[in-house]
Amino acid sequence: MTRSYARRAGALLFAAVLAAPLGAQQVDERPNGARRLRTSVHGPSLVGNLSGDSPDREVTVWLPPSYQREPDRRFPVIYMLHGYTDDDLRWFGWRQHWIDLAAVLDDAIRADGVREFIVVMPNAYTRFQGSMYSNSVTTGNWEDFVARDLVAWVDANYRTIANVASRGLAGHSMGGYGTLRIGMKHPDVFGSIYALSPCCLAPRTVGPESAAANARAEAVTDMEQFARSDFGTRATIASAAAWAPNPGNPPFYLDLPTKSGEPQPRAIARFAANAPLAMVDQYVSNLNALRGVAFDSGDRDHGIANTIIELNRILDDFGVPHFFEIYPGDHLSGVAERIRTKVMPFFSRTLITDAGR
Repeated sequence: MTRSYARRAGALLFAAVLAAPLGAQQVDERPNGARRLRTSVHGPSLVGNLSGDSPDREVTVWLPPSYQREPDRRFPVIYMLHGYTDDDLRWFGWRQHWIDLAAVLDDAIRADGVREFIVVMPNAYTRFQGSMYSNSVTTGNWEDFVARDLVAWVDANYRTIANVASRGLAGHSMGGYGTLRIGMKHPDVFGSIYALSPCCLAPRTVGPESAAANARAEAVTDMEQFARSDFGTRATIASAAAWAPNPGNPPFYLDLPTKSGEPQPRAIARFAANAPLAMVDQYVSNLNALRGVAFDSGDRDHGIANTIIELNRILDDFGVPHFFEIYPGDHLSGVAERIRTKVMPFFSRTLITDAGR
């Protein structure tokens, strides 16, 4: 091997190492030149959680086509949050699912006026099948993980425009809840937010209509029973782990809204304190500081549609500019199309997408 050939080979190897982020577990080259990568991010905010979930979280990153072609260019970032029982593997098409976000993004950037973004989704599937993106000693401080740990890691490892005006936050269902919660509390981190079919906006009520559901949750005493439970029972327990943690109440370390069928006022109050419809008036100035606020729901997603209609009314009363829409569809049917035709154009309008601006 000649010395010049060795130098060229070494340079090519070095370039290849730089192109693949340190620790990447999976790398997928897209036909349009984009890249889908899955790696692991350590979350100091999640260390020591009582559920025993790992603080090292899988994260999928989608890099737009120009990221490879223009090595000196920096890009805005959209952070996407998945729903309850979901994860980044399913959402980003690593496994077949009702949505393939990588394919949606590949298609979306072909539209006029849609800018190129880095898109990032953490895996928030926990022992209880979802984190609610909230801070809890039981599940870990997921709000802090998203707003602090994850953003810092992405800015350190990718060519981002590391500015609040160039960061967006979006999510579906539980992820839509997390988007509203984190977005209204951290306008210093995220510039615009878009919540798709956000769940859990209204304070939880405890009465005769919920007695059977609460009894089912109370009957679950171990993880095998939890795994066999219906969706609503699991969601109730996951919500309690996020919003009513109790280090003195093993094995789940949480307080449910009822105990032996009797309402537990303190637990109920803690649930309510985490409901965006109950807390939004405290964050009006933060919402007004955002460059854009948007949320939507399918008309057949009845419970969620009703709560975002109420959120729309509250924001109107406080004079908070926002985009709101009820569209034909259910909880899942219109989401991919909404991301392609609404979410991506929204962030293209509301975020600074050029590092030179």
